[in-house]
Amino acid sequence: MSLRDDLVKGSAVTAGLMGMADFAYAAAADTIKVGLIGCGGRGTGAAVNCANAAPGIEIVALGDVFEDHLNDCKGKLKKEIPAAMKATDDRCFSGWDAYQKVIASGVDMVILATPPAFRPEHLKAAIDAGKHVFMEKPVAVDPVGIRAVIAAADMAQQKKLGIVAGTQRRHSKKYNEAIQRIHDGAIGKVLGGQVYWNQGSLWNNARKESWTDMEWQLRNWLYFTWLSGDHVVEQHVHNIDVANWVLKAHPVKAISMGGRQSRVQPEYGHIYDHFGAVLEYADGTRIQSMCRQIEGTTAHVYEWFQGEKGVSDANSLIKGATDWKFEGNETNPYQQEHTDLINSIRAGAPLNEGRQIAESTLSAIMVREAAYTGQELTWDQMMNSNLSLVPPTMTFGPLPVDQVPVPGVTKLDRGPWYEMKTTSR
Repeated sequence: MSLRDDLVKGSAVTAGLMGMADFAYAAAADTIKVGLIGCGGRGTGAAVNCANAAPGIEIVALGDVFEDHLNDCKGKLKKEIPAAMKATDDRCFSGWDAYQKVIASGVDMVILATPPAFRPEHLKAAIDAGKHVFMEKPVAVDPVGIRAVIAAADMAQQKKLGIVAGTQRRHSKKYNEAIQRIHDGAIGKVLGGQVYWNQGSLWNNARKESWTDMEWQLRNWLYFTWLSGDHVVEQHVHNIDVANWVLKAHPVKAISMGGRQSRVQPEYGHIYDHFGAVLEYADGTRIQSMCRQIEGTTAHVYEWFQGEKGVSDANSLIKGATDWKFEGNETNPYQQEHTDLINSIRAGAPLNEGRQIAESTLSAIMVREAAYTGQELTWDQMMNSNLSLVPPTMTFGPLPVDQVPVPGVTKLDRGPWYEMKTTSR
């Protein structure tokens, strides 16, 4: 299946040809039928969150490239949300085309929870078919994918279709209260800040003899940039998104460094295990960014902002002329993001977070590429880059692992690694 540049062109053409009235979900309908695309742990959790987010939600179709993921998900959903789990065997699909079958199965809305590499194509297909979308972050792994997501988001806006992203801080009561106060001037003009996601290591699936290169990489997607975007994109996008939210902007340039010091074994693919960066915004504000996934290190996940009149962690406290501390009842943001999307659909005013998450994802990609290349990079360079990491055809078989990026050697608009004649593992 093709994943690349024709997505943008196709989105624009489809938007011009297809009528909007056919695609808006009927606000008066009692039931919203939901299809899940990507049945791993996060996808299964998202389906549970969605079913619990509002009355009248039915999970009616499931799809995953792997049949064992599909079966595990079915079992968990039957146990955890028995009343909402309506996906019969004839609407449970595996294989490369499973996403197409889910979209075509009579659903009103889809949850996109595959590895990020597939998000641009799956989002386009869903919007083409007139479906509302909840999609996990990040939403692409390269600038070509980002442009496709922006095109799909614009098409969704024309069709009055909802898109909400899995940046759950945006749907947290405490984050919303704190950042609204920052926007209202509680700490004065924001002068700078720090955003961190430092933690230990994550899961890894030992390779089996029967697995091809492609299957091994898919089952360990975190460790391959073409699938995950590297952890600065896959995980740290949350914190970078908060910085963009606070500053009501995206960065205009980044200088970054990083490396692969702890996770050096072949089972960890070729990604880095730490990054550090400075993001600069158009008004000169600078945000320090740091992320790490190294076993035995101190966990450190937070945001902090300095203003002319005070400071804030953007979620629970403000120290300034008037101190404030969040004392309300926090809702579950993983569930609230679905509630907000569903309520907006039923109200006839669907939320559209497509451009917002695309910009935050590209901000994180800019940090990654600044580290990989060793160059200061600008927003315009990233938006205009032809960097495309995803293979144009998906098939189980040989797939070489890219070189570990070397600053000063690796180029931004480098050629397609998947055509390199290297020995596969």
